[in-house]
Amino acid sequence: MARIAVGGFHHETNTFVQPPTDYAYFCSHRDRPPLLRRGDVLTWLGSTSFALSGFLKVMTDSHEIVPLLWTSGGAGGMVTRDAFERIAAEMVGELSQQMPVDAIYLDLHGAMVTEDFEDGEGELLRRIRACVGPDLPIVISLDYHANVTPDMTGYVDAVAGYLTYPHVDRSETGIRAAHAMQRVLAAGRTPGRALRKLPFLIPLHSQCTMVEPSSGIVALTQALERDDVLTVSYLAGFPPSDIFHCGPAVVVHAATQAVADTTADEVARAISLKESEFAVPVLSPEQAVAQAKTIAAKASKPVIIADTQDNPGAGGTADTTGLLFALIEGGAEGAALGYLCDAQAVKAAHDAGSGARIMLALGGRNGPEGVVPFNGTFDVVELGDGKIRTTGPVSGGRDIDLGPMALLQIGGVKIAVTTKRMQALDQAPFRHLGIEPAAQKILALKSTVHFRGDFQTLAAEILIAIAPGGHLADCAKFPYRHLRPGLRLMPLGPKSSSIAK
Repeated sequence: MARIAVGGFHHETNTFVQPPTDYAYFCSHRDRPPLLRRGDVLTWLGSTSFALSGFLKVMTDSHEIVPLLWTSGGAGGMVTRDAFERIAAEMVGELSQQMPVDAIYLDLHGAMVTEDFEDGEGELLRRIRACVGPDLPIVISLDYHANVTPDMTGYVDAVAGYLTYPHVDRSETGIRAAHAMQRVLAAGRTPGRALRKLPFLIPLHSQCTMVEPSSGIVALTQALERDDVLTVSYLAGFPPSDIFHCGPAVVVHAATQAVADTTADEVARAISLKESEFAVPVLSPEQAVAQAKTIAAKASKPVIIADTQDNPGAGGTADTTGLLFALIEGGAEGAALGYLCDAQAVKAAHDAGSGARIMLALGGRNGPEGVVPFNGTFDVVELGDGKIRTTGPVSGGRDIDLGPMALLQIGGVKIAVTTKRMQALDQAPFRHLGIEPAAQKILALKSTVHFRGDFQTLAAEILIAIAPGGHLADCAKFPYRHLRPGLRLMPLGPKSSSIAK
C-alpha cells in the first residue's frame, strides 16, 4: 500500500479578457465546487465527474489517499498574483506537513497564466518537486486544451490528457492516470520523456474529437500506448493564451528516451499532415438566424446556433448580445437562448415577480468594444434559485449553484439568465426554468464545442455563429505579443511575428 498525496488546481486563462481571476472566485461555488481542503476533497469529488474522481475510484481501496486541496477557477482572465501564491503556498505547505508520501497525483488544467508566470502549472510543479526531491513519482492529468510546456513534461512521470472535446471523459482520464501511477509505483520514475509543439494554432471550434481530424489523432495516441510507452497525450492547446508555448502538443513518457522521441515524432508527423483539415464553416449572427429559420420550418428537431465567441468556457463574459439582437431583429420564433449572465437583470426580474412585464437593459455590460445592452420590454416567464443537479455527459452529477435565475421572453425569443457564468454544456439549467430544449425550434447556446455532449443528439443541424465576444474564433485576430516567432496563427494561416520575451 502506497501513501499518495492528491490535489488539483485548475484555470484556463484567456489573457485577452478582463476581469482577472482572483482568490475569491476560486473559493466560490458556481458550476463547480468551491476551494476544497483535506477531507472535503474526498467528500465533494469522490463520486462526481472530475479527473480526481476517477483516480480515487481506482486507488482508494488499495492505497492511503492524502488529500491536499482542490480548486477550479474555470476559464477567465489572468490569475492574480494573490490567488496563485495563496493557493500554491497552501498546497505545498500541506504537502510538506503530510510528508512522507510515496507518490503525488495532481488534477491540473495546463493553461494557467498568472500575473507572474506564463506557465502556472509548471511553476506549481517546480515548487512541488523542490519540496519532495527528484525521485518521488508525480503523475498529472491535463485538460485537452492544455498549452503544454517543457516544465510540465519534465517534472512529472506521466501525463494523462483528456481524450475528448466535449470533455466527457474527465473521470476516465483520472482512471488512466491511476493506471499510470500503478506502473510508476512498480517500476520507478520514467527516464524517457518527449514534448513536441506543433507549428500552428487550432481554433477551439475546430478541435472537436467527435469528428476528424481530431478523432483519428486521439485514436493514434491510444494505439501507441504499450508496454514500453507509459502515456501518449495529444493536447490541442488553448489559443487565447498569449504565451510562448501556446498551441497543440504531443507529450510522451516512456521506458527510454529513444522510444519517447520516436513515439512523439510519429504523432506530431500525423498531426502535421492533417493541418488543412482543421476547418469548420462559420456564419455571421444574421446569416445563422436566417439559415436556422429556414431549416426549422421543415425540421422536427431544434436548430442549434453556437454563440462561440461568447463562450464562458473560453473566458467569454456570457453576456454579449450580438446573437440576441440577430434573433429578435430576424423575427425568430420558438427560440431559446442560454445561458446569459446578468445579475442585475435577474434581480429586477425577481423583484418584479413571475408574470410581470419589465423594461430592461439586458446584457452587454462587460464588453468587448461595440457590444451594448439590449434594451426592451420583457415578460418574466419563470424564476429559479439556480441550485441545480446537472445531468449531461460533460458535467453530469454535479450540484451547481448559478445564483438566482430568470427566464425572460421578448417576441418569439426566451432567454435563460443566470447570476453566475456557466457555459451551455448541460440541459439542466434550461429545465430549471421550465424550458424543454428538445421542444424548441432554435437553441442559441453560449458554447463552442462542449454543448455537443448534451445537445448534439437533439439537433436537426448545428450552425456556428461569430458574434462579438471575448473569445475570437479566428486566432489571427488576437493581438499576440509573446508567441514564439514563426508559429502559424491558424491552420495554413499567417505566421506570428511576435518577439518572444
